[in-house]
This record gives sequence, C-alpha cells and structure tokens, in this order.
Amino acid sequence: MASAREMRLRIRSVKNISQVTRALEAVSASKVRKAEEAVKATRAYAGKAWQVLTHVAKQPGRESLHPLLTKRADIKNTLAVVITGDRGLAGGYNTNVIRFVGRKFDHYQHPVHFVAVGRKGRDLMVRRRKNVTADFSNLPAAPTFMDVSAIGRMVVDEFLQGRADEVYLIYTDFISMARQETVIKRLLPLEVDGGERVEEYEAKAGPAAAYTYEPGESEILDEIIPRFTGLQVYQAVLESQASEHAARMIAMRNATDSALELVEQLKLAYNKVRQQAITNDILDIVGGANALAQ
Repeated sequence: MASAREMRLRIRSVKNISQVTRALEAVSASKVRKAEEAVKATRAYAGKAWQVLTHVAKQPGRESLHPLLTKRADIKNTLAVVITGDRGLAGGYNTNVIRFVGRKFDHYQHPVHFVAVGRKGRDLMVRRRKNVTADFSNLPAAPTFMDVSAIGRMVVDEFLQGRADEVYLIYTDFISMARQETVIKRLLPLEVDGGERVEEYEAKAGPAAAYTYEPGESEILDEIIPRFTGLQVYQAVLESQASEHAARMIAMRNATDSALELVEQLKLAYNKVRQQAITNDILDIVGGANALAQ
C-alpha cells in the first residue's frame, strides 16, 4: 500500500488536474455559445441561397445549364472532404468522424482521396494510410467565409478538371449541446433534391415565387453554384466547430466529475493509511512501555 506522503501527493495532483479540466470546460462553454450563434446566423443566408438555387436548377434541362449539376456516368475518382478539429481533449469527437469515414470508404467501389480539414483528422487518416492529398489546419477560432473559401475553390477545381467525379462532405452536425451527429452529404455534383435540413430551406406552402433573372439563368448559375458550394463547406466548418466545443465541454465536465470522485476515494484511502500508521505507532509505544515495565 502507498505511504501517506505518496497519497497526499496523488491527491494534490488529481486536484490540480480537476482545476485544469474545470477551466477548459468554462472556456469551451464560452466558445460553444459563440459558435452556436455563428451557425444560426449563417443558416438564414444558406436558406435563401438554397431557395434561389433550387428554383433555377430545377428548370428543364438543368444538367446542361452548368457542369457542377451534371452527374457523370463513369465515376473513376471520389474526393471526400473530412472536417475534424485541430485539438484533442474533446472526447470521441475526432475519432468518431474518422471511424465514420472508415465505415463509408474503406471498401468503396471507387478510388478515394481525402482533403483533411483539421490537424487531428489529418493525423488519424495518415496513420490509417488514407490517401490525404490536401490539408487545411489551424483555422481561426471564428472563421470567416474568406478563411474557408479556398477549400470550396479547390473542390470545384478538382471536379471541373476531372480529378474527382464526385465529392462528399463529412462533418459533425450540431443539433444541440448534448447531441452532435457525424453526417455525409454529396457536395458535387450539387444535389437540389435532398440533403440535411432541407425542410428549413424549402419555401412554405403557398403560391410559388416568381423570379426574373438578369442577365440569364446560365450567368447566374456560373456565379451562384461555386459560391453555394463554398457556403456549404463554410456551414459545415461552423457546425463542426460548434460540435467540437460542445463535445470538449462535456468531456471536460465528465473529467472534472471523475477527478473529484477520485479525490474523495483517495482521501478515504489516505485516512485509512493514516489511521493505520497511528495505530502502529500506538502499538509500538505500548509494546515499548510493556518491555520497560518488565
């Protein structure tokens, strides 16, 4: 059994760890509120962009309007954009995303190369010998659209130049503080007949809106589709960051609770060791007194 001194040192060490985890929980709680506000602020713009895009792209002959709407019959290469975090201490947040990627693409019928957004995901995929061709790490804590637009431009270029025949986006959808889900959506060719949260973007029941487009549908699609592709990536990054902060806050709260519980157990064990030491000292004194009395 450990000595009383060793028990005291261990209690102090666990208390210090609990203070660190409590501080990290407070920081994550502050960040997740800001990240949640950013997610909600962009959903309104994404909704309007989706309404205009679907209205134009659902016109007859949509696949001839723009190459980003055209499904390719012969798929030779697949690109997957995987969004994780740059830091750990977030419970199973990063590993859950990579496990999801493994389930979807380990036995995929086409060759797959990956774009890693986040250092942790990049390291995990490289360790698992995934074909990571690009890396976007160390994004700002509160990224703007310009900070993420390079990812969208690269994805569009890969698709237009034929290096990718389909593009998927894997990220963690922020549903609530206690619930985050890893999801996958097809980014290119652009889907306008489904996807996550479509009900929020669809127009409500009633007469369909009539739009007059200037200079024309093709010119508008040339501008709006690449922008909307980048917007989807940006929205996914914001969703993932909010999910990461929420996961880290919960993980640090659980770590703090476990540390405090361990401190109580160590205190009980320390008191037993201390009581045993006192009992041994008393027995030694009594034994010495009896020996002197004889």
